[in-house]
Amino acid sequence: IMTILCCLLYVAVSIVILIALTLLFLRLWLKVRRRNYRASIGGRCVLGFFHPYCNAGGGGERVLWVAVRAIQKKYPSVHIVVYTGDTDATPEDISQRARQRFNITLQRPVTFVFLTKRRWVEAYMYPHLTLLGQSLGSVLLGWEALWKCVPDIYIDSMGYAFTLPLFRYLGDCTVGCYVHYPTVSTDMLEKVSTRQEGHNNPSFITKSWFLSTLKVQYYKLFALLYGWAGRRSHAAIVNSTWTFDHIQKLWKMKDRTHIVYPPCDINEFIKIPLDAKRSKHILSISQFRPEKDHPLQIQAFHKFLSGIPDNQKSSYKLLLVGSCRNQGDKDRVETLQKICSDLGITENVDFRLNVSFADLKSLMASSQVGLHTMWNEHFGIGVVELMAAGCIILAHNSGGPKLDIVVPINDQPTGFLASDVKSYATCMAKIFSLSDRERMEIQQSAQTHVHKFSDAEFENGFLSVFDDLITKCT
Repeated sequence: IMTILCCLLYVAVSIVILIALTLLFLRLWLKVRRRNYRASIGGRCVLGFFHPYCNAGGGGERVLWVAVRAIQKKYPSVHIVVYTGDTDATPEDISQRARQRFNITLQRPVTFVFLTKRRWVEAYMYPHLTLLGQSLGSVLLGWEALWKCVPDIYIDSMGYAFTLPLFRYLGDCTVGCYVHYPTVSTDMLEKVSTRQEGHNNPSFITKSWFLSTLKVQYYKLFALLYGWAGRRSHAAIVNSTWTFDHIQKLWKMKDRTHIVYPPCDINEFIKIPLDAKRSKHILSISQFRPEKDHPLQIQAFHKFLSGIPDNQKSSYKLLLVGSCRNQGDKDRVETLQKICSDLGITENVDFRLNVSFADLKSLMASSQVGLHTMWNEHFGIGVVELMAAGCIILAHNSGGPKLDIVVPINDQPTGFLASDVKSYATCMAKIFSLSDRERMEIQQSAQTHVHKFSDAEFENGFLSVFDDLITKCT
């Protein structure tokens, strides 16, 4: 028996030594690759943004491009690399989309490193244990990025925290992140433990005590791993009070975590004239993702319409505006269209996909109500933009909209909050019943409030957090 144990111990020690030597070799080899790449670009500091969906056209992408522009303005010698999985687009296509969708023009072109393994972070790849699967998949995708280009500074700008230790320890990089939404949160744990049904907690789990208990333990273990990975950051930025509170509980690095609200293009939208007599349109702006809860919007609008006289219903429209990233998003749009058909409100609901910036402004200028329904939205750039454009906002009573955005100013309301079909329908009716004076007062209060979410405020905050890291590199 002792002989067998000694053999097993020898094998185990040999495996550990082999792994350690392999990792050491990879680390040294990656250092050589970084030195050679820097030499090829004149010895400049290389800063990489990990953003596999940089061409998606959502709020997270606006954060990316404003951050890139801010660094280019202050540190012209820094060479910026963007790791992306958008292999179906050219660098020119991506830059043009940033200009078209966000009205952002970069001072100089950036280098795009195209990744071919993005499917490994797609939810459809992991029908079960999705969080863990996507997180492990992000490590694989991160390794492809590191293999292709080793930066001096690495910033995860999409929420793939498990790539941070990879770049810090194997790539010997200075690492930071901008967190839009914690991958796991105490709210998610509570929802599972109390067996509340949701898009990420199906009924077959909520109806089973055993499965719910098992899932809670899985979430707790995942939260520990997520916290360890996040703490590898040299500096972290979060986008709202809600996100800060949750990241603090998970990462426990208060001294290195800072709130910087995402950049909202309020300058462009505030130019839209305030008009209390707009069309009776309810405008929703968001990507067609499950968590955005478009079915709630449609069902609430249907309930609201049921209280409108038949001869007036045609004047009310629900405009669903958003971008489609992949086939999954397109399938969701078709499902939503079927819901409208089943409810008999197809003529009152208009889907607008991948609209231009000019068309977006036009829709905002003509709509009375701005609609948002995501539970525990991390922040809500679309909410701010709608408020800046003079739409009366109706947002979900949770997360960023509740804590940071739709809050009273000088005891004056800046919008409305709701949480279910009934409360949303009630608020819709209330908004359309406001007098012109009441509507104008809310519009003015909202526009005053949103100045704190401007591009300039974001740029100053973002650079103040990462200044030390970039200065040491340059």
